Amino acid sequence: MPLFTPDPTFYPSPRDATTAPSEKLAYVAAFARPADRPDALVVLDVDDESPSYGQVVGWTDMPNVGDELHHFGWNACSSALCPSAAHPHVERRYLVVPGLRSSRIHVLDVKEDPTSPKLVKVLEAEELGKRAGYSRPHTVHCGPDGIYVSALGGYGGDGPGGVAVLDHTTFEVRGQWEKDRSDQYLAYDFWWHITRDVMVTSEWGTPSMIEDGLLPELLLANKYGHRLHFWDLRRRRNVQTVDLGEQYQMALELRPAHDPTKEYGFLGVVISTQDLSASVWLWHRDGTEFALRKVIDIPAEPADAADLPPALRPFGAVPPLVTDIDLSVDDRFLYVSAWGTGELLQYDVSDPFQPRQTGSVRFGGIVARRPHPAAPDLALAGGPQMVEVSRNGRRVYVSNSLYGAWDDQFYPDGVGAWVARLDVDPADGGMTADPRFFPHADDFRGLRVHQIRLQGGDASSDSYCFP
Repeated sequence: MPLFTPDPTFYPSPRDATTAPSEKLAYVAAFARPADRPDALVVLDVDDESPSYGQVVGWTDMPNVGDELHHFGWNACSSALCPSAAHPHVERRYLVVPGLRSSRIHVLDVKEDPTSPKLVKVLEAEELGKRAGYSRPHTVHCGPDGIYVSALGGYGGDGPGGVAVLDHTTFEVRGQWEKDRSDQYLAYDFWWHITRDVMVTSEWGTPSMIEDGLLPELLLANKYGHRLHFWDLRRRRNVQTVDLGEQYQMALELRPAHDPTKEYGFLGVVISTQDLSASVWLWHRDGTEFALRKVIDIPAEPADAADLPPALRPFGAVPPLVTDIDLSVDDRFLYVSAWGTGELLQYDVSDPFQPRQTGSVRFGGIVARRPHPAAPDLALAGGPQMVEVSRNGRRVYVSNSLYGAWDDQFYPDGVGAWVARLDVDPADGGMTADPRFFPHADDFRGLRVHQIRLQGGDASSDSYCFP
């Protein structure tokens, strides 16, 4: 009788994950903005004892052009150990990589040779559309019972956006996740409190609102997403919607507590139309419902209009543009990417109601263009954008491209491509850039770099069912 044991990169609890072996590789989504060549999944060596540390060691081209690879994820992870829908026989073997512009979904096998991801399946836009009713897949999370994929658009129409479910092993589209969406129409990120049967979803905009960049007339009219939705995860019903206030435009990234006994999490908001500030909000259980509280404000920074791109000259300031956040697996440090000003901020959120800033680093920025220590004479474009944290919380990786159309608006002379690693002081917080780790420019063969995933899981890929 064969003996089946769970994948060793599945961890029952966040505590177990923080003591797991360090990652050796990182996978990076890279895309061709002109859509004149295929996008690629790039592999970086992140083993600091390796002779090829900080270098590109693997590269897999996609079979088509025009995908704009975006927020990808694993087919399976620690949630497979959850007793409510346990799938301990599955492996963390495949990366599921959506193309935001093409609506294709790519499946790549990294088991046989982790440095050479092998494309094994492509789901065309029609399959996602006809089976789930969606287009523009955006974010992938591995659930205990399947692969969940958020989508910004409807199939054959602009909306509503929502969540589709794929099979763990065949990758076939099972269908649309929502049974009762109430008045939810805009979509973006999603996460859950898996032991409490709660899903949380956020809002950006429909394809027509985002594909040509940030539309000033929609922003100033407060038409982008500014609500958070709470769902009964098991019954697939929208049970509560909370409006942050229409001036808080683009309520995007969600990071729930990893501790499955807690019911709180953090939401990043890109911009306030009142003062160009960005903010981070806390959602938390308040009696029978959820409540929201703004816990971090990041102000805009004054700037000479001559130094600003056309979209910002009338305002005479650089907005922070919080476009990603990440929470360490031990729930202690929250990382906030201010892509506009070129800053990554670190907060101690041991008390989630009272975040305390403990660190900051700056690279790039719309005006400042600060260099990396590895290349002090190289003015950087873009800024810390996608952020990923190692399981033990000691290392933070950032990449610099947000989204092709936004890159062009805010960095019209080019955004370039770079990835940096920061080392974290685990005792008191604080971050320092690793001068040995700075793949950039020609290393990425003219492609822009977006999301990063770490071999064996990371702070934003897994959810846990045991404390």
